[in-house]
Amino acid sequence: MHLIRRYAIMCGVILIALLLKFQNFTTSMKEVHLFRGAELADEVFYPMMADSVNDQEIKLLIGGNTFSSLAMPLFMDEKLELMIPVESLRDSFRCSARVYDENLLRLMKYSREADFPLDEDGYFLNEEFIDDTGGLVRSGERLYVPVREVTESLGGEYRFDMETNTAEVTGNDEGIPFLPTKFSLYEQECGPEVRKQGNQDTCWAFASVSGLESSLKPEEDIVFSANHMVQQNSYAAGPEDGGDYTMSMAYLLGYQGPVTEAQDPYGSVSSASLSPVKHVQEIQIIDSKNLDGIKEAVFLYGGVQSSIYNDLRNKDSESPYYNRDTNSYCYIGTAKPNHDILIVGWDDDYPKENFTEELEGNGAFLCLNSWGEEFGEDGLFYISYYDTNIGIHNVVYTGIEDIDNYDHLYQTDKCGFVAQIGYGQDTAYGANVYQAGEKEDLSAIGFYATGHGTAYELFLVRNFQSKEDLQHMESLGTGTLGNAGYYTIRLDKPVELDDNEFYAVAVALTTPGSDRPLAVEYQVDRMTENVVLSDGQGYVSMNGVFWDDIEDMHACNLCLKAYTNDR
Repeated sequence: MHLIRRYAIMCGVILIALLLKFQNFTTSMKEVHLFRGAELADEVFYPMMADSVNDQEIKLLIGGNTFSSLAMPLFMDEKLELMIPVESLRDSFRCSARVYDENLLRLMKYSREADFPLDEDGYFLNEEFIDDTGGLVRSGERLYVPVREVTESLGGEYRFDMETNTAEVTGNDEGIPFLPTKFSLYEQECGPEVRKQGNQDTCWAFASVSGLESSLKPEEDIVFSANHMVQQNSYAAGPEDGGDYTMSMAYLLGYQGPVTEAQDPYGSVSSASLSPVKHVQEIQIIDSKNLDGIKEAVFLYGGVQSSIYNDLRNKDSESPYYNRDTNSYCYIGTAKPNHDILIVGWDDDYPKENFTEELEGNGAFLCLNSWGEEFGEDGLFYISYYDTNIGIHNVVYTGIEDIDNYDHLYQTDKCGFVAQIGYGQDTAYGANVYQAGEKEDLSAIGFYATGHGTAYELFLVRNFQSKEDLQHMESLGTGTLGNAGYYTIRLDKPVELDDNEFYAVAVALTTPGSDRPLAVEYQVDRMTENVVLSDGQGYVSMNGVFWDDIEDMHACNLCLKAYTNDR
């Protein structure tokens, strides 16, 4: 009995010592390895401590933002390394994070480039190998990497507080430019295939599908069909009518596509029976003329679809704004955009002398055209930062998921974001009513943020019968978004719906500087004559108390979608 008590006391002392040791462990584990009893801790106490951490909510603080294990699958491994999924690195660390051949993670930020080979203890920093205790690993279907190693590779400092179960990342690179002065998706093996639109006005569709392709590379190499996007969207338009990014967004967000080029080749008669091979859940709209924002989007996500005024008609035509010797274009004037391209890189030092216009300074975007490899330099050309139209309209495809993410999409806005509605103030409420099928869970809600910095609150009304029920909404969560665009917000906990239940999803949006924060589908011209008002039941409100029928009173549909999964 005495021996048992002594052993218990000894173990207790060791455990207390370890807990004190790891109360605030930081960027290095070397002291732990030198601690007496470390071998016992590795085998027994480290897993116990990891289990203790994982049994609670883990918080990760980076740059003033808080990330939670309730929404991000963070976990502490048995080496006491906090592990973060690779797909979360871009948005949390604001770094370029791309996976090659499923076995190499490459991070880029500032002047640093870090390569993490799969299942190796360590990583390469600017081609120099850093020997360490952890690295890139696969757990289930996900790739994970230690937060500490990511932090150190990007020049920051890391600490974990066991008492609060919180990791904190601080940077020591303040003042160092976040983006390189020159960058190309093609140099990172992320450039989309160069294609030809021929004599049809389909540049908008090629820019869109090429943007999608670049956002998936290098992890996935898929060529999407521009033909299907042109012929199977909900607008009353053909290949000769042209289009723009709002049509692309409506087609993709409505799960009308995308399909592959092999399924629907360019120039063929498109089939309406084809199903999407990906689900697009998020598309961000970059503020007009925010050149750094455009660069950051290219760096983090992929190509940015933008538009220019173009008086070239094909690869052989001449223009006073195009220097064929340097493959450089710049228009300065009052003409409106008439041609979509994809921004795939930039060069801040690109000489202003390469353009036909006299310009204030250097710098240009590297852009992909849709006129084949014969145009420019293998299909690419430069557009000056000083071009009148480049960077006014900008979208980047930031959320592309597999088709098993949601089983059902409920919507009334197949033509998407056509107009905006509001009450002359920056806040407005909107709600759509849907009927569930059998054994469905409400998993997510999707909506457009019509401006930068939009704050939202999501709501649900069960067993909806009349608009008076909207006065008793249940809050499902809040948040604030960066860029404008379309966002799908996955609920922290799916809501189990009754069979065939009528329910309302609602949103309160506050968009700084806007007096019409809600996006609506509206019949405004011949292109939107296919808008149908009889397919839904929507409401809008100034304050969430008194509600108007949006179809009857405003002749439009609210852009507010619901996503469910079978159970």
